[in-house]
Amino acid sequence: MTALDSLGPNTHGGSSVMGSPSAVPLGGEEVAERPAAASDGQALRTSPASGARPVSTGPEHARSETIEPVRSGVTDPGEGRGPAWLDEWMAANSDLVVAWRRELHSRPELSRGEYRTTRLLAEQLESLGLRPRRLPVGTGLICDIGQETHPARTIALRADIDALPLSESTGLPFASATEGVAHCCGHDAHTAVLLGVAMALASGPALPGRVRLIFQPAEEVMPGGALDVLAAGGLDGVDRIFGLHCDPRLPVGTVGTRIGALTSASDPLEVRLTSPGGHTSRPHLTADLVHALGTLITGLPTLLSRRVDPRTGTVLAWGAVRSGEAPNAIPQEGTLRGTLRTADRDTWAELGPLVQELVQGLLAPLGVGYDLQHRRGVPPVVNDPESTRLMRTAIGEALGEQAQSGTPQSSGGEDFGWYLEHVPGSFARLGVAGEGTGSTDLHQPNFVLDERALLVGVRTMVHTVLTALRE
Repeated sequence: MTALDSLGPNTHGGSSVMGSPSAVPLGGEEVAERPAAASDGQALRTSPASGARPVSTGPEHARSETIEPVRSGVTDPGEGRGPAWLDEWMAANSDLVVAWRRELHSRPELSRGEYRTTRLLAEQLESLGLRPRRLPVGTGLICDIGQETHPARTIALRADIDALPLSESTGLPFASATEGVAHCCGHDAHTAVLLGVAMALASGPALPGRVRLIFQPAEEVMPGGALDVLAAGGLDGVDRIFGLHCDPRLPVGTVGTRIGALTSASDPLEVRLTSPGGHTSRPHLTADLVHALGTLITGLPTLLSRRVDPRTGTVLAWGAVRSGEAPNAIPQEGTLRGTLRTADRDTWAELGPLVQELVQGLLAPLGVGYDLQHRRGVPPVVNDPESTRLMRTAIGEALGEQAQSGTPQSSGGEDFGWYLEHVPGSFARLGVAGEGTGSTDLHQPNFVLDERALLVGVRTMVHTVLTALRE
């Protein structure tokens, strides 16, 4: 059953037990005093009358709420594949995973403003007796599961928690209640999946190592919140890292993996040109700025294609050009903006000087002045072969071999690449397409996912942890 025809109440204005009674934004310290541990997510099954503690509202504090399970009717594609403790947890809590996602979906927050989301996650993790640490930037969490007596192997799992500055048009009963902000990229699903993984692992047998949960803010802005996690020591002691991202091109029940480059480096490029200006009848007496813009528009991508190995997937595409108003006036200024992408780490490091050289060479004969701004955005996601093998093994165990799928290389950017600059890991595509989902791409106002994918994600990541700690 898809999200479009799932049963269950609208969670707008609903309540959630995720929220901290005494949140303190201190990196490396607990978010709040830990309440008594609860098992199997029991805290989420309490009602508003069960004594949830109120706290002051505002960007740092908010009323404690309760998320009730929904009668989602969402089936578990991996049911019965084990281990037994995971099957039991999924049977008892799958509706809660759906409820968490719907609550997050209805209350989206933009990058670096994910205060409520952070608060909700913190309280739920604390209800398990865990000790989440808020990042020094104020949003996002890091939380470890497992005994410190097994420090030799630590596996990190990452989910991004921010939403997009888009208006949702799905018409879902739990659609965004925040004007101009929506989870149109699936980050609400990523977050619910990782929270489900935390709950499942906390209810299972002792792990032969540690798992680090990274609830990362600000993935949708460059250079990305992954740098905040790294600055806070989020990968200290980590051996491997794994992540999932929704893919509306893959059918629900499948997970796409790829060895090597999965996404591209993505660098914003801006060139501002200046000229004395003049009349179009006398271009020889001035510097023809519009002609110079045209030279850059066509010339820079062409030269890059001849100076960079085409196997690196390097491409420059312009997205905006602005200059002039009158048809008979040569303007004095103009701006050109675009994005430079490559799937090769070494090429990414070399592109800055090369672009500077080519722009200077193209414009030198034309007499215009220029200011080039080339900002390094995010590195490419390059999946480690061994980590990808571990993840493929986990997918087979969690869902069966029919769930295995390849996935093509994308020119999109993803700040998970920053983590892979430090430790090996793998990033996979979670199939979310089902009957009636409709949307065929991310970052669209009508993006809808089949909620069975949430349960696929939980099983996949739990098995990934078990496989990576076992081998």
